[in-house]
Amino acid sequence: MPETLTLTNLLDDAAMISIEHQLHLADVVGDHNWNVDLRQQRFTFDKEDHSITCSRFHLLGSAAPGPGSWLWAWANPSGFPDELTALSATLRDFGQRYNIAELASAEVPFDTLPGSPAEPHHAASILIEAAKAVTGQWTSYSGDAGGGTRVAFLVEHPAFRLPPPEPARVMRVIQQALTDMWLTDHRRALHGYAVRRGLGATFNADHTKLALTGPGFEATAAFDELGRVADINATLSSTHGA
Repeated sequence: MPETLTLTNLLDDAAMISIEHQLHLADVVGDHNWNVDLRQQRFTFDKEDHSITCSRFHLLGSAAPGPGSWLWAWANPSGFPDELTALSATLRDFGQRYNIAELASAEVPFDTLPGSPAEPHHAASILIEAAKAVTGQWTSYSGDAGGGTRVAFLVEHPAFRLPPPEPARVMRVIQQALTDMWLTDHRRALHGYAVRRGLGATFNADHTKLALTGPGFEATAAFDELGRVADINATLSSTHGA
């Protein structure tokens, strides 16, 4: 990563690849209940016909409506096992190294985050996305801890790994990110997604267009004068099918 880095850079880096992982997680777990035992270090998704127990999981922190702030797991006075909070501590160290206060500070007021979110789940989602970009762990889960507080985790399991890129899903991810996510640099977000997803990604000479290629997939994104995606044209190759 470059020596100059901001929280918004991290959010751009995470946005699209994160969305695809969350869509895949929803496909895998479907309708479910979730259970976590922090002392026993067990996180399970319970489905109607079977359960999925995560191979590993990481406690990131919690967003509480009372103080209107996020508390990183490494700073939580409850004394959770070090194995669960170690990843959050690496985020603290990363934030100190790159002078990103939202990662380095024990507690982060909601109104200091991009967009000044008022709801705990919105605030939590911002810091979850930043955590993903730093750690390269892309699957998250945020649950209700009671009283309106949201608790956030990164979760691991072989079933959560993405399958090979599929053209319709790629386009859905891109369009959803452009519509729903807080993006400040569309070029960075789109190019970064393509690279992380193993797609070909080539800018033209003046960076006004980005060509994306993958199995059965070709697309060109055009950027306006403000660097926003103005248009995307995509086609499937005849070998891929409809």
